Amino acid sequence: MSTPQVPAPRPHRIAVIGSGPSGLYTAEALLAGDPSVHVDVIDRLPAPYGLVRYGVAPDHVKMKSVIRALVRTFDDSDRVRFLGNVHVGPGGIPGEALREHYHAVVHATGSAVDRDLGVPGEDLAGSVGSGAFVSWYCGHPDAVGPGPLLDRPGVVVVGAGNVAVDVARVLARPADDLAATDAHDAVLDALRASAVTDVHVLVRRDPLHVKFTPAELRGLGGLDDVDVVVHDDGLLAADVAEPEERRMRQNIEMLTAWARRSSTGAPRRIHLRFLRSPVRLVDDGTGRVGAVEIERNALGDDGRVRGTGERETLEAGLVVRAIGYAGEPIEGLPFDAATGTVPHEAGRVLLGGEPVRGSYVAGWIKRGPTGVIGTNKGDGAQTAESVLADLPTLSTPPRPGGDAVVERMRSYGVDPVLWEDWLRLDAAELALGERRGGTDRVKIADRAEMLDAARRHSSRS
Repeated sequence: MSTPQVPAPRPHRIAVIGSGPSGLYTAEALLAGDPSVHVDVIDRLPAPYGLVRYGVAPDHVKMKSVIRALVRTFDDSDRVRFLGNVHVGPGGIPGEALREHYHAVVHATGSAVDRDLGVPGEDLAGSVGSGAFVSWYCGHPDAVGPGPLLDRPGVVVVGAGNVAVDVARVLARPADDLAATDAHDAVLDALRASAVTDVHVLVRRDPLHVKFTPAELRGLGGLDDVDVVVHDDGLLAADVAEPEERRMRQNIEMLTAWARRSSTGAPRRIHLRFLRSPVRLVDDGTGRVGAVEIERNALGDDGRVRGTGERETLEAGLVVRAIGYAGEPIEGLPFDAATGTVPHEAGRVLLGGEPVRGSYVAGWIKRGPTGVIGTNKGDGAQTAESVLADLPTLSTPPRPGGDAVVERMRSYGVDPVLWEDWLRLDAAELALGERRGGTDRVKIADRAEMLDAARRHSSRS
């Protein structure tokens, strides 16, 4: 007598919106945690990997290598799909329509809004956020266009974190160094034509309180034809107390060595100006930034920074603020404007203190723009654990079929880029890298060109 066949459990379908590290680590944990789970990773861009592809500077090749781990999320093609070029919300597929196809939806869309300085003149031409600037040199489709104004010698970068260091390094280093990276041709052309000679990094606090990592800071000292000039009001020369934290000790050692170093006469300089804050961006008479008025700061006995009233002016045709990011509200979800995040408990979206059934968050939209890429692994695992624990109690969606959601997207004029489409785009970028020589790939930045490469010779083209 034959053993009766037990039917396989019906799949639990989960959408993860966002294909950066937070989304992919969450998807990985979901797939590993329950064999009945099927995941669609949805992104508004035609290419996956989010922040790793579009937020890591082109010359951070080692950091970009995390893609080799992220790509493994898509190994089980029977249970996970990539649906790129899909905007969820106004102008794309509405969030409520998408939710009709999934037991659960995880939002992992990051924090894309640059914080403001809050000083007069911030709206002048030549004043930009680091998010926009980084998107430009990383070849983000939203940043294709004229690019930043690099036609004057001075640039001011405001910030004390790794993004500020990245921006300064890209502006100061010889452009041909970036030819060995995935930077696209328009970026290389703009940097080759750049008139920038002096990049001033304004740091609000003293050297003991910077947020740079030693690896990022060390990258400044290793640039060819660039001097690093430390302006610290003599604090380092006075032998500051050795910090307890290893990271800070390494930073202080480097900064002290640079402060004692004589100028080499290099054609470009990166100025690290500590205890300085911008107080006004000065109009050059054409509606563009021509200079930045800065104020010297002092640390009080309580550790707080206060302006001293002592001011000076730096000539600059470009100001990049790198003082942090905030999230944007997500259609249909509560939002805390003060933190730029969605209220949650262990990734479960909360409305009035109660969980919103089937709605979850991961990454920066969950915890704010903090941590490094690896931080998203534990964060994603926590959200996945909450989703998996809730699955037995979640309602079956009214349209659960795997193909139904793609048809629904197309009914809204959204034509998804599938994984096989991405592989064609990937191959096209690798071919461009081979053609340039000396680099693995060259990014295609224009969205129309990306879609053309993705669908060339496709059965859908």
